[in-house]
Amino acid sequence: MEDSSDHSPARPAGIIAQQIREIAAESKDSARPAKTPFLPDLCGVSALAALVLMGELLALVLVLAVDGLREFSWERLGLVSLTVQWVILPSAALLCRLRPRLAQLPHKLAGGLSFAAVLAVLLLVMGAQQWWQAALSHSPFDYWRFLRDCLLGAICAGVVLRYAYVQQQLHNQQQAELGARIDALQSRIRPHFLFNSMNSLASLIAIDPERAERLVEDLSALFRASLADSRLVPLQQEVALAKRYLAIESLRLGERLRQCWDVDGGLEQAEVPSMLLQPLLENAVLHGVARLREGGEIAVRIKYEGGRLRLAIDNPVPAEMGAEGRQPGNGIAMENIRQRLAAHYGNRFAFTADRDGDRYRVQLQLPVTEGAVRKQLGEETAV
Repeated sequence: MEDSSDHSPARPAGIIAQQIREIAAESKDSARPAKTPFLPDLCGVSALAALVLMGELLALVLVLAVDGLREFSWERLGLVSLTVQWVILPSAALLCRLRPRLAQLPHKLAGGLSFAAVLAVLLLVMGAQQWWQAALSHSPFDYWRFLRDCLLGAICAGVVLRYAYVQQQLHNQQQAELGARIDALQSRIRPHFLFNSMNSLASLIAIDPERAERLVEDLSALFRASLADSRLVPLQQEVALAKRYLAIESLRLGERLRQCWDVDGGLEQAEVPSMLLQPLLENAVLHGVARLREGGEIAVRIKYEGGRLRLAIDNPVPAEMGAEGRQPGNGIAMENIRQRLAAHYGNRFAFTADRDGDRYRVQLQLPVTEGAVRKQLGEETAV
């Protein structure tokens, strides 16, 4: 029993646990889930310092490529550095302002817009530089040199933007995996689920020892999977884990919980993110079947169509739930799954969840490695 005099929640030990708690608090406090950033925050001091350093290194490389080491000119290095920094700093400021909008766009469109913004700054700076040099030397505008400098700058800008994008996606994946870990510890294996399972175990030990032993094994498998690192696992393993979860819930709900599985053959080795089905089924149980006196059937369909893995989970919901069939915890769990899918697949997946009458339906489309799937399907067809 908790001591009521202690108003501060117990904090887990360790830096990782504290970071996990902060991520969970941010996700709960936000009214609408935030989009994952497309590029790093270029307004930060560390990011600006890195950009300035990269600009100076680029200027040094350009001067060495033109003059060589014997005829190295510090004056030329200063002019090239000034030009490079005039491109980098305004571009960083512009991308910093566009960062919230870029997070809401598809990756290809966001990448094109980012490159166009940097290219616009590059053309403006290079044009001003060429015009200024032409005015000082009373010579005509050198269009070929202008085009050469712009092409060289565009190539460098593309390389830097690609590097920034990859770094941000890696950071997004790390944050999503960190959030998935706290979801596994605090949400997926919820305290009430553990307590109910322990109560079921206590009652089964005396009357059905074999079933009690299976319950312990199922709980061990669930906790082992929830504590493991987020990764891609064979579909066969994920389905087996999901069925173990439903078996545990069946001890509490009995005949109220019915399930129907329709899984295409030959998909056993198709890889999906670990702990993908279990939280979806937990939502179906907690926010659907468990709230209905008569219970209901959870239908799970997994198909391979059009080169993609299609998963659908269908469950009944009570009439008093909202039009979208959501409870507060349901929305957070759904967004967590969406973030994990985005970390694994980028924009190559589809995820929808909505209410259709008295049913709530979740549908996913995931890319799969077609080689193993086709091989297994071919073997089954031959048989």
